[in-house]
Amino acid sequence: MDEQLTHFNEQNRARMVDVTEKSVTKREAVAFSKVVVEPETMKRIKEGKIGKGDVLAVAQVAGIMAAKKTAEIIPMCHPIPLTGVNIEFDDASEDTIMIKATVKTTGVTGVEMEALTAASATALTIYDMCKAMDKGMIIGPTYLESKTGGKSGDFFRKPNL
Repeated sequence: MDEQLTHFNEQNRARMVDVTEKSVTKREAVAFSKVVVEPETMKRIKEGKIGKGDVLAVAQVAGIMAAKKTAEIIPMCHPIPLTGVNIEFDDASEDTIMIKATVKTTGVTGVEMEALTAASATALTIYDMCKAMDKGMIIGPTYLESKTGGKSGDFFRKPNL
């Protein structure tokens, strides 16, 4: 936590960090989120009986699209070429959908924000698709599980969530 904040210029105003001199490395980030739903909602998701369509298929595409658009919605995030985005679900529970978003690139800056954005958009899309029958859904927590590559090294969350 001794790191200086890097998104301020000499006038203490916002800036995008200059990554010009950083080395190109293989980078990967994994983020998780979850959506807690009523058991009846989960049953209808699994049976494909939600009026708006296949909830998980639509949410998966939304997550991939969100990862690709992250720099458009997070002000200081660099637009970077992604080499891979994967959204996986664990819906074995009767009331919880676990979301895992994995994002990869080969570049000069990491993909943590893209993975977190993908996981968040996936969860929000599940909410949007099911809100007509279950407005009480709970989203979260959403968190970075791991990141590899880059100058700051690897990060792996301690198992506390």
